[in-house]
Amino acid sequence: MSEQSLPDDARPEYTDALPEYAERVLEVAELIPPGRVMTYGDVAEWLEEGGPRQVGRVMALYGGAVPWWRVVRADGLLLPGHELRALDRYRVEGTPLKQASRAAEGHLPRLDMKRARWDGGERAEGHT
Repeated sequence: MSEQSLPDDARPEYTDALPEYAERVLEVAELIPPGRVMTYGDVAEWLEEGGPRQVGRVMALYGGAVPWWRVVRADGLLLPGHELRALDRYRVEGTPLKQASRAAEGHLPRLDMKRARWDGGERAEGHT
């Protein structure tokens, strides 16, 4: 993904300041309750700006200081390269998981998106 696909205020400035869009994405990640998740698209809808790729890019660049494991892929697959760390967090928080099938790579479970997905409460009415 190129930096051109990010909103203007989310492009790295190479300064100490965090881009405004990134700050807003990270604020939403911090609002997600333990045991619940939002998809990248959910976060973009909540913000009414950007899309799943832009949110994913922000999380990849800046998400280490927030509960990154709560912003997920819509298909419930665990974040490649971070599966075991995320799985530990999900188990501690009681996040609903689906058992892995024998055919699943690494026999890792998926998130149970129907039960784990958070709609943002009253503030996010209409955003699911």
